[in-house]
Amino acid sequence: MTRRFDYFIVLADMRTGSNLLELQLNTLDGVTCHGEAFNPYFVGLPKLDSVLGFTLEDRENDPQALIDAIRNAPGEMNGFRFFSDHDARALGPALDDPRCAKIILMRNPLDSYISWKIALETKQWRLVNIKQRRDAQVTFDTEEFYDQLEQRQAFRQTVLKHLQTTGQTLFYIDYDDLNDLDVLNGLAAWLGVSARLAELNQHLKRQNPAPALSKVTNPDDMEQALSQYDWFKLHQIPNFEPRRGPAVSRYVGAANTPLMYLPVRGGPEAEVAQWLADLDGVTTDDLITGRNQKQTRQWMQSHPGHRKFTVLRHPLARAHAVFCDRILHTGPGAYVSIRNMLSRRYKVPLPAKGDLGAYSLDQHYEAFSAYLGMLRSILAGQTPIRVDGEWCGQAQTLEGMAGFTLPDLILREVEVAIKLPELARQVGHEAPPTPVKAKPDVPFSLDQIYDARLEALAAEAYQRDYVQFGFGAWKPL
Repeated sequence: MTRRFDYFIVLADMRTGSNLLELQLNTLDGVTCHGEAFNPYFVGLPKLDSVLGFTLEDRENDPQALIDAIRNAPGEMNGFRFFSDHDARALGPALDDPRCAKIILMRNPLDSYISWKIALETKQWRLVNIKQRRDAQVTFDTEEFYDQLEQRQAFRQTVLKHLQTTGQTLFYIDYDDLNDLDVLNGLAAWLGVSARLAELNQHLKRQNPAPALSKVTNPDDMEQALSQYDWFKLHQIPNFEPRRGPAVSRYVGAANTPLMYLPVRGGPEAEVAQWLADLDGVTTDDLITGRNQKQTRQWMQSHPGHRKFTVLRHPLARAHAVFCDRILHTGPGAYVSIRNMLSRRYKVPLPAKGDLGAYSLDQHYEAFSAYLGMLRSILAGQTPIRVDGEWCGQAQTLEGMAGFTLPDLILREVEVAIKLPELARQVGHEAPPTPVKAKPDVPFSLDQIYDARLEALAAEAYQRDYVQFGFGAWKPL
């Protein structure tokens, strides 16, 4: 039978029991775990000069070569331990390789943190003889604990996402499982090795078996700090929107000035583009757009000192503008098929066939409020209507941009009349033009129908944008 894996990686962190897991793996005939092969400060173990003939300098020069050496080392199965602060150059190749078995070792993060603090205090990182155990109480540092927790959670999320997107699985093992013979033999079976453990290797001893509260000098402070942590994400804003790409082809560079506009759709795109054209005394046809990532990167390299910016629009104003331009009207640029679905399937009271002749202000209020109510379901993926760039969250758009580049200036629409000329002066324009205001929405402007109910509906649909960017109640420009 062909084996699934050629080698393994243990994804863990300090004080999670990785030494004990390595000991049990190395007790299996034909299996060798080569320590922290990619620790930034040593190779394998602190007192080793090399692993499989690779010194620290050899590994620094070619991390992949050490991975290959571990894969091809004598024995039935070889591997190594990898922590979140190890050489990241080794992580990608191992995660990409389906022939590399991924083992993830977890431990209660509080126990892990306190164990780490005690080891720092006592200088005892491994315990073989129980008579030599060193006791210590440590001070719980809230900020330090949260920093460590966030780093480890981010590492685990990176690993899990990578394996999800490449269609791979991993083997979960908990700190408490390290004393479970059946689980360890299950791991051996999953790895595809023939050996099994007849008994546990008891060489290493647990160093700090006392309850967590007894190990710290400030247990009351620790309890208070942990009570304030949102373990179950009760205050997390759900985000079910699909991830977006950077949409590089929509970026707009000035004809001569080293400025580039990264548009958020549904915002004042035409007005900002016109301002860029006016800045250099050209038409909008002369602006640089429609480029791919390579061409855009070349532009950035050839324009040292360039500035990239984007403009956010108040979520309610953006939703109203998009509703008028894409849904209410049926002319060029309208999303007719989506309009028909909103009207027929979801009963949004839109005028028949886009006839606005007898369309009243009251009808507009009802139609727009119904559309706002639908947006929440659309963004949550509860309808077959696509999450279009015109109505997706602005935070989601910026996250997509970050896959390629980041704007170094994020403006609100209410600021552009002042901030864009200031930006132009920073890149050499002494008397830059003032951007024009966006044209009023038709057939009715938002200020004609605005009330607290519409604001609340927008805040429900775009809660993440309101929170992320600090938007308050909408006010006319």
